[in-house]
Amino acid sequence: MVRSYDPRVAADMQTAQRSLSLPPTLPFAVRHYLAVICGTALIFLLTLVANEWIFRHSEFVRGVNWVYLPAGMRLLCTLLFGGLGANGILMASLISCFFYYFPNDPVHATFVAIISALAPYLVYLFAIRRLGLRPSLVNLTAGRLLFLELLYSLVGPAMQQMWTVLNGNAEGAAERFAVMVVGDLSGTLIIVYALKFGLWLITRFHRSAHETSR
Repeated sequence: MVRSYDPRVAADMQTAQRSLSLPPTLPFAVRHYLAVICGTALIFLLTLVANEWIFRHSEFVRGVNWVYLPAGMRLLCTLLFGGLGANGILMASLISCFFYYFPNDPVHATFVAIISALAPYLVYLFAIRRLGLRPSLVNLTAGRLLFLELLYSLVGPAMQQMWTVLNGNAEGAAERFAVMVVGDLSGTLIIVYALKFGLWLITRFHRSAHETSR
């Protein structure tokens, strides 16, 4: 028995074959976004744990430290990943504020978490729009990086203390601001230059291994 040729069936089969051969761009993009956001949140939380372990005696008041490594991770992840990094920082900040820093004050915890993610993102937008920083960071010079670190170390504490004053806790705001500037700047410098030193060590190791294999 010979089956008749149906052009509609053939067209449907060709369409199905083409659809199977196409890369799943949308699911891949979603996986990529989730990986960046969750990865950023995880790295930030690990940095927070490390800061509490190494610099546990540097706390001035609750949430204000003389050395604060997570500040450097906030800026670094936002510069690297833009809005996705900021979302990851927001997720991690909500977790840390609600379950560690301010478990009994959800309003304060929410605003502190939002500011924690918003401050480095504003610095990132300033760098992109005013300094002409490329998303790939190929034109991020040492001078620009230092300027962004100083700017972020002022913007973040200023926003945090403005909210604290508006929330009715104006006493000691100047002291908290000064300590936060020192803590954010020192933490950012430690994170950035520790990473730079680590990359230098890796590069030197690979170079030595390559010369030895010759």
